[in-house]
Amino acid sequence: MPRNTPPRTATALRRNTALRKNTAYIYDAVRLPRARVRRHGGTLAGIPPVELIGRLLTALGDRSPVSQVTDDVILGISTVTGEHAGDLARAAVQWARWPDHVPGGVVSRLCCSGLDALDSAAARVSAGFARVIVAGGVESMSRVPMLSDSPPIATDPDLGERTGFVTIGVSADLTAARYGFSREVLDSYAVQSHRRAAAAPPSPAVVPVRTGGAELTSDEGIRSDITLEDLAVLPALFGDDPAWERVARQLPESPRPGTGLHTVATAPQLADCASAVVIGNAEAGSVLSLPARAQIAGTAHTAVRSPLLTAPVEASRRALEMAGLTPADLDIVEVNESFAVTPLMMIAELDIDPARVNACGGALAVGHPLGATGGILVAHALEQLERTDGEHALVTIPAALGLGAAMVLRRVRP
Repeated sequence: MPRNTPPRTATALRRNTALRKNTAYIYDAVRLPRARVRRHGGTLAGIPPVELIGRLLTALGDRSPVSQVTDDVILGISTVTGEHAGDLARAAVQWARWPDHVPGGVVSRLCCSGLDALDSAAARVSAGFARVIVAGGVESMSRVPMLSDSPPIATDPDLGERTGFVTIGVSADLTAARYGFSREVLDSYAVQSHRRAAAAPPSPAVVPVRTGGAELTSDEGIRSDITLEDLAVLPALFGDDPAWERVARQLPESPRPGTGLHTVATAPQLADCASAVVIGNAEAGSVLSLPARAQIAGTAHTAVRSPLLTAPVEASRRALEMAGLTPADLDIVEVNESFAVTPLMMIAELDIDPARVNACGGALAVGHPLGATGGILVAHALEQLERTDGEHALVTIPAALGLGAAMVLRRVRP
């Protein structure tokens, strides 16, 4: 991968052959294939979310004695209602027939929920409050649609006015307009995402799913033949959204992007999926019989005024500072494609080589299963560090309400 960047910092150059106490490490990561949400039922729509994550716990148990030594299971779920409710983490532990002593809990921070779960696990391990925690997320958007929990911030006009709430699509258009990204630039990025996803090698983290007599072994949604001309004829999604009236009242200096900028092709596809990451301390490897793959070197959660999607910028800067790194030290960057504007914004703000950002495509091509995405992107970052012999990776995700999260990984070399 090209390196037209300044020399690395001393911290980045330091080899990490010895594991350190009071530090959280990643030992394993698995996920399901991302399955598209379809009007008449997607490939994984027939499987309840408790089983989606339960199958991953079973797979982890087949790879190591993790079920015997896990202190907790923490799941990120964006829409905690219906079949996502009732402490799904504990229910999944029982579904997988893990030992009765393993508890489970759920965190919810919208699209950042999965990274929140991993962050929470890393904090407890680093503090010495746990030795091994399995963290990840699940979202069955086929069975529990986004906003099916009727959140007051989206349904109460007074609360929406007080907080400045707008739909995340309007936030994406507003952010793109502020950065001066044209419709053609956004469309071009979407074409690139599909082509990179089509060319990506198979992910060893994927656990195949057999359902309905067929087996799903890889992510759905990729269109390797998509062209810029195909996307140019698609209508904009958010140009006529009534939320622009609220933006005009609360942020009168903000530009309104005419008829809109993002389309169905430059918005993330809806998907069903689950992810699970094994996080432990320096001694965990001996009981798991697994080598540590990466250190969780820095994490951050930030927020900005809710009509914008810029929080990942500051979250990434804080996480990098915690890790003692600069953007020039990064080998791999996984930015959730929460609309095409997000990775383009990160490249511009942090001056990152575009070749290092989402090198295997992203959510525009293969979907964004909300709470599961954090664990998926971390698994991708690990694989790419190992595949390219890299040292450091950044994972970052924006969310509605102006939220953003980031995590920095430092590879542990064999």
